[in-house]
Amino acid sequence: MPHGQSQKLKTSFFRKHSLKVGDRITDAAGLTLRETLFPLFLVTILYFLWGFAYGLLDTLNKHFQNTLGITRTRSSGLQAAYFGAYPLASLGYANWVLRKYGYRATFILGLTLYGIGALLMWPAGLKRSFGGFCGATFVIGSGLGTLETAANPYMAVTGPPRHAELRINLAQAVQAIGTVIGPVLGSYVFFKETGDSVAALKNVQWVYLAIAVFVFSLSFVFFFAVIPEVTDADMAQQAEVTHVGDKESDRPFWTQYRVFHAAFAQFCYTGSQVAIAGYFINYVTETRGQTSSALGAKFLAIAQGCFAIGRFSGSLLMRFTKPRYVFLLYLSGVIAFCSASITQRGNIGLAMLNLTLFFESVCFPTIVALGIRGIGRHTKRGAGWIVGGVVGGACVPPILARVADARNSTAFAMIIPVIFFILAYSYALSVNFVPVYRDAVDKTGDSGPGNPVKEGSIREGSLDNETGSTIKEKETV
Repeated sequence: MPHGQSQKLKTSFFRKHSLKVGDRITDAAGLTLRETLFPLFLVTILYFLWGFAYGLLDTLNKHFQNTLGITRTRSSGLQAAYFGAYPLASLGYANWVLRKYGYRATFILGLTLYGIGALLMWPAGLKRSFGGFCGATFVIGSGLGTLETAANPYMAVTGPPRHAELRINLAQAVQAIGTVIGPVLGSYVFFKETGDSVAALKNVQWVYLAIAVFVFSLSFVFFFAVIPEVTDADMAQQAEVTHVGDKESDRPFWTQYRVFHAAFAQFCYTGSQVAIAGYFINYVTETRGQTSSALGAKFLAIAQGCFAIGRFSGSLLMRFTKPRYVFLLYLSGVIAFCSASITQRGNIGLAMLNLTLFFESVCFPTIVALGIRGIGRHTKRGAGWIVGGVVGGACVPPILARVADARNSTAFAMIIPVIFFILAYSYALSVNFVPVYRDAVDKTGDSGPGNPVKEGSIREGSLDNETGSTIKEKETV
């Protein structure tokens, strides 16, 4: 290809091209920082979308208890519907589309499902049907589970391997901003004037309609956008470079026990995180005198702000120290402060949960990044299993709600997430102190700006006009 045409393609961000990528080596995993800015910017928008949806869900949980007259246990159906859809996506149709067609097709599928679910919120609001809200939430969860199945590994593998945890934590920090805006919107827009009333549900309908319009528009952007694809062949090649002499990626997928341990940790951690956020307003209104649901939503927004600050601070720490150290430190803080919230009341109890959310911040994305490190051609499949661990968000909240109803104390029920956090702690200990875990996550290859490139080898040049795959051109380094 002539050099001028190559340069033209490199600056073309939008054009019609095939969704199917195949399993050839594209070298997209070796892109430089500048070459990855546009595609990673687009994908980062997706992180904000599911952060906003998650933050909104936590706010609606408490208000549905009041507006629709349901118990804490029944209201956990929202979390069960939302997170119960995740494994169906990450282990089923989304993972199949990801492996068969690639990242861009999976992003479009996820956005389409998200938009359909948002539209279904309208009839659910008209009928004041909690079952309808749960059904719409399930479709939204299917869409967001599809997006997360692709976005997390995409962030981890697009660019230099040594910065994988940093990239995914920064993107998740944007997601955390979305979780702050969700409760703020619920507090100041949905329920400020109307309180826990039927009129407030109409505001919910309009917001979800706006969401549907936005995500459908974004799906068209992804259809025409040119983003690099990272195939299984790419990941196998990268693993050969970063894990020289390590035959781990050559083993069958079902023997990748580190992946399944990471998935278990994700199940336990996410279940606890969702349970705390989902019943945060209940906790505050019960333990802090004269606190309304609307004020509790404001406190939740502050707590989610602590979560966002934790993401940025954790990402900064990872710039100077190994991510596994940060992971161990933060998860230790989660267990300590969540345990303290069981017995504390008033502002002290509220402060304990704020600190819990601060230290929760880096855990989810770091488990994903560490779990898929060095598994080569199994990366997409492994990421599906780890993201599928999010189903813990459908399992743990009902247990917490049941205990809270039985003891009439949400504070006492915080013992449930503490137990699951301790189970997740086994993975943090393993990646720091068990050699077979530690050595695998510490191998990131050369410390240069990208993957090591040998003299006279092929490096990334441009994107093919028809398929969006990379065209390789010779360059002597």
